Amino acid sequence: MLFPVAGIEVAPWLPLLAGFTIALFCSMGGVAGANLVLPFQMSVLGFVSPAVTPTNHIYNLVAIPMGVYRYIKEGRMVWPLTWVVIAGTIPGVLLGVVLRVKYLHNPVYFKLFAGVVLLSIGYLMVRSLVKRDALKRGKGSSEKRFQELMAKQRESKRSGCADEASDAETLHKVVVEHFGLRSVDYTFCGEKISAPTLGIFSLSAIVGIIGGIYGIGGGSIIAPFFVAVFHLPVYTIAGACLMGTFLTSLTATIMFQVVSFYQANTTVAPDWLLGALLGVGGMIGMYSGARLQKYVRAKLIKLLLTFIVVFAGGRYVVGYFLS
Repeated sequence: MLFPVAGIEVAPWLPLLAGFTIALFCSMGGVAGANLVLPFQMSVLGFVSPAVTPTNHIYNLVAIPMGVYRYIKEGRMVWPLTWVVIAGTIPGVLLGVVLRVKYLHNPVYFKLFAGVVLLSIGYLMVRSLVKRDALKRGKGSSEKRFQELMAKQRESKRSGCADEASDAETLHKVVVEHFGLRSVDYTFCGEKISAPTLGIFSLSAIVGIIGGIYGIGGGSIIAPFFVAVFHLPVYTIAGACLMGTFLTSLTATIMFQVVSFYQANTTVAPDWLLGALLGVGGMIGMYSGARLQKYVRAKLIKLLLTFIVVFAGGRYVVGYFLS
């Protein structure tokens, strides 16, 4: 199958399979997987023009909604957290797109910066896992309680106790207590959680700039930062991170499409067909991952997030020294 914008010919099942596999695992941690789709397009498919960046955003647009829908349905969507993430990332991504098109056709120095940031977050994730900082601060109780509730729900369903299974499902839903300029406060599985509003906004703005430049929605940075620095339960952040990534990618795609009309010498319009194929596979994987997340131990999800952020950061740093 020929993809004219990308300038490649590849069997259609390959991007479908890649999108599904990446989204299946990444969506459990609130990451769309665009930072893994990008090297797949460049290294495996041979798509290396600037158009690969907006094509990555198309993948996000098609894949993410089903994952978000699943988290909303299960009552684990922290909407105030989502609004703060969106408010920071969208202005940032607008600036990032402008920088990418006008000044960073070969952004080697910024690549090094992005890699160092990602590796630093990866270090915090590793330290948190090894030293169990979250548990020492009393932030692991809700995740443990959630896992116990899921085990109870599965047992109740197997034994035919529909009422007990329904009670367990109600208990694990997020309840927002307060939303203000200082903090976002909510309750999850009997634990009161607080996140700094301005801190999240500032982080999201920086992530938006990086996302606009590299074609990633930012979940690969925001999600592990929420876990390692703000110590938020991993089961409550996935929906907010994915929603922020979706709207960031929507903004970036529109910007790239508009810019393409004024950049006659540079291909910056996305390959819609390739992005859609990747996204359809991702959509199935995203829904499946969001559905399965509640049955996966928190530590395994954190290990996955750690791998994603270290892989992405290492790739940027290595790419800098090889460029």
